[in-house]
Amino acid sequence: MATKSICLYFQVHQPTRLRLYRFFDIGKDSHYYDDFANRTILRRVAQKCYLPANKLILDLINQNKGKFKVAYSISGSALEQFQRFAPEVIDSFRALAATGRVEFLAETYFHSLASLANESEFRHQVAKHAAKIEELFGVKPVTFRNTELIYSNAIGEMVYNMGYKTILTEGARHIMGWQSPNFVYTGSTQPRLKVLLRNSGLSDDIAFRFTQNHVTAPQYVGWLKENAKDGDIVNLFMDYETFGEHQSADSGIFDFLRALPAAVLSDGTFGFVTPAEAVKKHKPVSDIDVEDPISWADEERDVTAWLGNELQSEAFKKVYAMTEKLSIVNDPDLWEDFGHLQESDHFYYMCTKFFSDGEVHKYFNPYDTPYEAFINYMNVISDFQIRLDEKRAELD
Repeated sequence: MATKSICLYFQVHQPTRLRLYRFFDIGKDSHYYDDFANRTILRRVAQKCYLPANKLILDLINQNKGKFKVAYSISGSALEQFQRFAPEVIDSFRALAATGRVEFLAETYFHSLASLANESEFRHQVAKHAAKIEELFGVKPVTFRNTELIYSNAIGEMVYNMGYKTILTEGARHIMGWQSPNFVYTGSTQPRLKVLLRNSGLSDDIAFRFTQNHVTAPQYVGWLKENAKDGDIVNLFMDYETFGEHQSADSGIFDFLRALPAAVLSDGTFGFVTPAEAVKKHKPVSDIDVEDPISWADEERDVTAWLGNELQSEAFKKVYAMTEKLSIVNDPDLWEDFGHLQESDHFYYMCTKFFSDGEVHKYFNPYDTPYEAFINYMNVISDFQIRLDEKRAELD
């Protein structure tokens, strides 16, 4: 039996994109979303990634007699769009759930930054997401993955207090020091919380460098063995859209994925585990101390992708300043829009970074400039504020 493990986890998320919302729309039209773009992009990615990748994963689980295992976190925003625009994707995830070899993780329902802003809203979204996963797939999540792997000691404590004993995050160099991501750790201030750290180098070899590397499955197994010589587990965490969307089918990415389980299992060094299985199989070697939040984004591996400039900070403060008044009004339509307005993507579009990080931001950005993203978002927030104030006035 293999003593070392590979934990393969995929993030699945699609933002609820805003339509072009002009100053003159404020107070007149409160439909904020670009339904055409959301449907078009969702359908395209479903055909290029979600449906073929899910079919391949299902085939691989069956072909390898259950020895191949993966984990997913699927945001509530993505689940809503699947139900609305591509229900066959939900069915394909249900087929994966039925194998018993797939773990579905908990996260914030709206793929939000609530863990950095408001604990009650954070708790609400996590509970809402867990309920949605149980409703659709019949499983209750036991492992947590915060939006974009954002983690700190404080977030870890909140997550543990919600009942989750395991969390995923980034093996960021500036917090690892001499330590390796290829072990299980515990939280610094909550030692009963198990922490799984992403191996960024090996993950990004697939997610970002696959086309330039032209690596084969046997070569990659060699890289895994070399990297994990002195470790217990290699955590490969990446966007699911890597397969067929970010890396096109023509690149050979599906052929690589098809060959990987057999290459790993025939070598005998590694076995596949889900996050929940990983923390049962491997004992923690140390704690990991993270005072300031980290993430898997950009070179800095911090939260500056979303909160690194004045535009982002202003928008972030503005939206979360309305939480208390929303609680008083308690209007379901306002709560729903509030959730979608918290999606981290809106703040990501406002990023003003340059060089390689800037190119990544540009790839995912529907706006021509960060300033356009900010203006559009703040116009929407202004209309939302009017609706909220009107509802509050009705209660007086």
